[in-house]
Amino acid sequence: MNATTTTFASARRINRSLTADMEKKALTWMAERAPAWVTSDRLTALGLLAQVGAGVFYGLSRYNELGLLGVIACLILNWFGDSMDGTLARVRNQQRPRYGFYVDHMVDIFGATALMGGLGFSGLVHWRVAVAMLIGFLLLSAESYLATYTLSCFQMSQGIFGPTEIRILLIIGNLALLRDRYATVMGHRYLLFDLGGTIAAAVMFGMAIMIAARHTSELYRQEPLG
Repeated sequence: MNATTTTFASARRINRSLTADMEKKALTWMAERAPAWVTSDRLTALGLLAQVGAGVFYGLSRYNELGLLGVIACLILNWFGDSMDGTLARVRNQQRPRYGFYVDHMVDIFGATALMGGLGFSGLVHWRVAVAMLIGFLLLSAESYLATYTLSCFQMSQGIFGPTEIRILLIIGNLALLRDRYATVMGHRYLLFDLGGTIAAAVMFGMAIMIAARHTSELYRQEPLG
Protein backbone atom coordinates (compact mmCIF):
# COMPACT_ATOMS: atom_id res chain seq x y z
CA MET A 1 0.00 0.00 0.00
CA ASN A 2 1.58 3.29 -1.05
CA ALA A 3 1.54 6.68 0.65
CA THR A 4 -1.06 8.09 -1.70
CA THR A 5 -3.52 5.37 -0.71
CA THR A 6 -2.91 5.67 3.04
CA THR A 7 -3.32 9.46 3.15
CA PHE A 8 -6.39 9.68 0.92
CA ALA A 9 -9.51 10.91 2.74
CA SER A 10 -13.00 10.63 1.31
CA ALA A 11 -15.03 13.82 0.99
CA ARG A 12 -18.07 14.39 3.18
CA ARG A 13 -21.23 13.29 1.36
CA ILE A 14 -24.35 15.47 1.54
CA ASN A 15 -27.74 14.37 0.25
CA ARG A 16 -30.81 16.43 1.16
CA SER A 17 -33.08 15.19 -1.62
CA LEU A 18 -36.74 14.37 -1.01
CA THR A 19 -36.22 10.61 -1.14
CA ALA A 20 -32.78 10.46 0.52
CA ASP A 21 -33.76 8.97 3.90
CA MET A 22 -36.22 6.44 2.54
CA GLU A 23 -33.86 5.48 -0.28
CA LYS A 24 -30.92 4.96 2.11
CA LYS A 25 -32.94 2.59 4.28
CA ALA A 26 -34.23 0.61 1.28
CA LEU A 27 -30.77 0.33 -0.31
CA THR A 28 -29.15 -0.77 2.95
CA TRP A 29 -31.87 -3.41 3.46
CA MET A 30 -31.29 -4.79 -0.05
CA ALA A 31 -27.49 -4.64 0.24
CA GLU A 32 -27.54 -6.64 3.46
CA ARG A 33 -29.50 -9.39 1.71
CA ALA A 34 -27.74 -9.35 -1.66
CA PRO A 35 -26.21 -12.71 -2.75
CA ALA A 36 -22.42 -12.99 -2.97
CA TRP A 37 -22.41 -12.97 -6.80
CA VAL A 38 -23.84 -9.43 -6.77
CA THR A 39 -20.82 -7.11 -6.63
CA SER A 40 -20.43 -3.34 -6.72
CA ASP A 41 -18.62 -3.53 -10.08
CA ARG A 42 -21.46 -5.55 -11.61
CA LEU A 43 -23.99 -3.09 -10.26
CA THR A 44 -22.02 -0.19 -11.76
CA ALA A 45 -21.98 -1.99 -15.12
CA LEU A 46 -25.73 -2.61 -14.83
CA GLY A 47 -26.33 1.09 -14.17
CA LEU A 48 -24.34 2.10 -17.26
CA LEU A 49 -25.92 -0.50 -19.55
CA ALA A 50 -29.38 0.47 -18.32
CA GLN A 51 -28.80 4.17 -19.00
CA VAL A 52 -27.44 3.40 -22.47
CA GLY A 53 -30.48 1.15 -22.93
CA ALA A 54 -32.75 4.04 -21.99
CA GLY A 55 -31.13 6.10 -24.73
CA VAL A 56 -31.62 3.27 -27.23
CA PHE A 57 -35.29 2.92 -26.29
CA TYR A 58 -35.77 6.68 -26.63
CA GLY A 59 -34.39 6.35 -30.15
CA LEU A 60 -36.71 3.42 -30.89
CA SER A 61 -39.70 5.40 -29.62
CA ARG A 62 -39.35 7.47 -32.78
CA TYR A 63 -40.88 4.48 -34.57
CA ASN A 64 -43.00 2.98 -31.79
CA GLU A 65 -44.13 4.86 -28.72
CA LEU A 66 -44.01 1.65 -26.66
CA GLY A 67 -40.26 2.24 -26.60
CA LEU A 68 -41.07 4.70 -23.81
CA LEU A 69 -42.00 1.75 -21.59
CA GLY A 70 -38.54 0.33 -22.28
CA VAL A 71 -37.08 3.67 -21.16
CA ILE A 72 -38.99 3.44 -17.89
CA ALA A 73 -37.76 -0.11 -17.25
CA CYS A 74 -34.17 0.96 -17.97
CA LEU A 75 -34.44 3.98 -15.66
CA ILE A 76 -35.52 1.68 -12.82
CA LEU A 77 -32.60 -0.67 -13.52
CA ASN A 78 -30.26 2.32 -13.71
CA TRP A 79 -31.48 3.51 -10.31
CA PHE A 80 -30.85 0.06 -8.84
CA GLY A 81 -27.35 -0.32 -10.29
CA ASP A 82 -26.22 3.27 -9.80
CA SER A 83 -27.57 3.61 -6.27
CA MET A 84 -26.75 0.15 -4.96
CA ASP A 85 -23.09 -0.14 -5.97
CA GLY A 86 -21.76 2.25 -3.35
CA THR A 87 -24.17 1.05 -0.66
CA LEU A 88 -23.14 -2.56 -1.22
CA ALA A 89 -19.46 -1.65 -0.97
CA ARG A 90 -20.06 0.18 2.32
CA VAL A 91 -22.20 -2.62 3.80
CA ARG A 92 -19.52 -5.21 2.91
CA ASN A 93 -16.69 -2.87 3.97
CA GLN A 94 -15.19 -3.08 0.48
CA GLN A 95 -14.87 0.64 -0.20
CA ARG A 96 -12.48 1.81 -2.91
CA PRO A 97 -12.97 5.57 -2.56
CA ARG A 98 -10.78 6.80 -5.42
CA TYR A 99 -11.70 4.01 -7.84
CA GLY A 100 -15.38 4.20 -6.92
CA PHE A 101 -15.62 7.98 -7.23
CA TYR A 102 -13.80 8.09 -10.56
CA VAL A 103 -15.57 5.15 -12.22
CA ASP A 104 -19.02 6.04 -10.89
CA HIS A 105 -18.90 9.56 -12.25
CA MET A 106 -17.33 8.69 -15.57
CA VAL A 107 -20.19 6.20 -15.94
CA ASP A 108 -22.63 9.04 -15.16
CA ILE A 109 -21.09 11.21 -17.89
CA PHE A 110 -21.14 8.50 -20.56
CA GLY A 111 -24.62 7.39 -19.51
CA ALA A 112 -26.05 10.91 -19.61
CA THR A 113 -24.54 11.46 -23.06
CA ALA A 114 -26.17 8.25 -24.33
CA LEU A 115 -29.50 9.16 -22.74
CA MET A 116 -29.61 12.67 -24.21
CA GLY A 117 -28.39 11.39 -27.58
CA GLY A 118 -31.24 8.89 -27.73
CA LEU A 119 -33.72 11.53 -26.60
CA GLY A 120 -32.53 13.92 -29.30
CA PHE A 121 -32.91 11.21 -31.95
CA SER A 122 -36.40 10.29 -30.73
CA GLY A 123 -38.11 13.36 -32.18
CA LEU A 124 -39.75 13.93 -28.78
CA VAL A 125 -37.50 16.93 -28.25
CA HIS A 126 -35.51 19.16 -30.57
CA TRP A 127 -31.78 18.47 -30.66
CA ARG A 128 -30.83 21.90 -29.34
CA VAL A 129 -32.91 21.31 -26.21
CA ALA A 130 -31.37 17.86 -25.66
CA VAL A 131 -27.88 19.33 -26.08
CA ALA A 132 -28.70 22.20 -23.70
CA MET A 133 -29.83 19.70 -21.04
CA LEU A 134 -26.64 17.67 -21.49
CA ILE A 135 -24.46 20.79 -21.20
CA GLY A 136 -26.37 21.84 -18.06
CA PHE A 137 -25.81 18.40 -16.53
CA LEU A 138 -22.11 18.44 -17.40
CA LEU A 139 -21.66 21.94 -15.94
CA LEU A 140 -23.26 20.89 -12.64
CA SER A 141 -21.23 17.68 -12.64
CA ALA A 142 -17.95 19.50 -13.24
CA GLU A 143 -18.75 21.99 -10.46
CA SER A 144 -19.58 19.15 -8.09
CA TYR A 145 -16.35 17.28 -8.82
CA LEU A 146 -14.23 20.43 -8.42
CA ALA A 147 -15.99 21.28 -5.15
CA THR A 148 -15.36 17.75 -3.91
CA TYR A 149 -11.63 18.23 -4.47
CA THR A 150 -11.32 21.80 -3.19
CA LEU A 151 -13.89 21.79 -0.36
CA SER A 152 -13.86 18.07 0.58
CA CYS A 153 -17.63 18.05 0.30
CA PHE A 154 -19.50 15.96 -2.24
CA GLN A 155 -22.97 17.40 -2.85
CA MET A 156 -25.12 14.47 -4.02
CA SER A 157 -28.21 16.62 -4.47
CA GLN A 158 -29.01 20.20 -5.35
CA GLY A 159 -31.68 21.35 -2.94
CA ILE A 160 -34.41 18.71 -2.77
CA PHE A 161 -33.50 17.23 -6.14
CA GLY A 162 -31.04 14.41 -6.65
CA PRO A 163 -30.57 11.68 -9.28
CA THR A 164 -33.55 9.69 -7.99
CA GLU A 165 -35.91 12.66 -8.23
CA ILE A 166 -34.73 13.31 -11.79
CA ARG A 167 -35.45 9.69 -12.72
CA ILE A 168 -38.92 9.97 -11.18
CA LEU A 169 -39.62 13.13 -13.20
CA LEU A 170 -38.45 11.38 -16.38
CA ILE A 171 -40.72 8.41 -15.68
CA ILE A 172 -43.70 10.72 -15.11
CA GLY A 173 -42.80 12.58 -18.31
CA ASN A 174 -42.65 9.33 -20.29
CA LEU A 175 -46.08 8.30 -19.02
CA ALA A 176 -47.42 11.72 -20.03
CA LEU A 177 -45.89 11.27 -23.51
CA LEU A 178 -47.87 8.07 -23.96
CA ARG A 179 -50.99 10.17 -23.57
CA ASP A 180 -49.92 13.22 -25.61
CA ARG A 181 -46.47 14.41 -26.71
CA TYR A 182 -47.64 18.02 -26.88
CA ALA A 183 -48.47 20.62 -24.24
CA THR A 184 -50.52 23.77 -24.76
CA VAL A 185 -49.33 26.95 -23.05
CA MET A 186 -51.17 30.25 -23.56
CA GLY A 187 -52.76 28.94 -26.74
CA HIS A 188 -49.50 27.66 -28.25
CA ARG A 189 -48.65 23.99 -28.71
CA TYR A 190 -45.17 22.80 -27.82
CA LEU A 191 -43.52 19.42 -27.60
CA LEU A 192 -43.93 18.43 -23.95
CA PHE A 193 -40.24 17.56 -23.59
CA ASP A 194 -39.19 20.76 -25.36
CA LEU A 195 -41.07 22.69 -22.70
CA GLY A 196 -39.82 20.60 -19.79
CA GLY A 197 -36.29 20.33 -21.21
CA THR A 198 -35.98 24.09 -21.72
CA ILE A 199 -37.04 24.72 -18.13
CA ALA A 200 -34.68 22.01 -16.86
CA ALA A 201 -31.74 23.38 -18.86
CA ALA A 202 -32.40 26.95 -17.67
CA VAL A 203 -32.59 25.78 -14.04
CA MET A 204 -29.35 23.78 -14.36
CA PHE A 205 -27.50 26.70 -15.94
CA GLY A 206 -28.76 29.05 -13.23
CA MET A 207 -27.84 26.62 -10.45
CA ALA A 208 -24.36 26.09 -11.89
CA ILE A 209 -23.74 29.85 -11.89
CA MET A 210 -25.09 30.41 -8.36
CA ILE A 211 -23.27 27.44 -6.83
CA ALA A 212 -20.01 28.37 -8.56
CA ALA A 213 -20.31 31.93 -7.25
CA ARG A 214 -21.00 30.68 -3.72
CA HIS A 215 -18.10 28.23 -3.72
CA THR A 216 -15.75 30.81 -5.26
CA SER A 217 -16.64 33.21 -2.45
CA GLU A 218 -16.15 30.49 0.16
CA LEU A 219 -12.75 29.51 -1.23
CA TYR A 220 -11.68 33.17 -1.42
CA ARG A 221 -12.53 33.60 2.27
CA GLN A 222 -10.46 30.51 3.08
CA GLU A 223 -7.55 31.67 0.92
CA PRO A 224 -7.50 35.49 0.86
CA LEU A 225 -4.75 37.37 -0.98
CA GLY A 226 -3.52 39.12 2.10
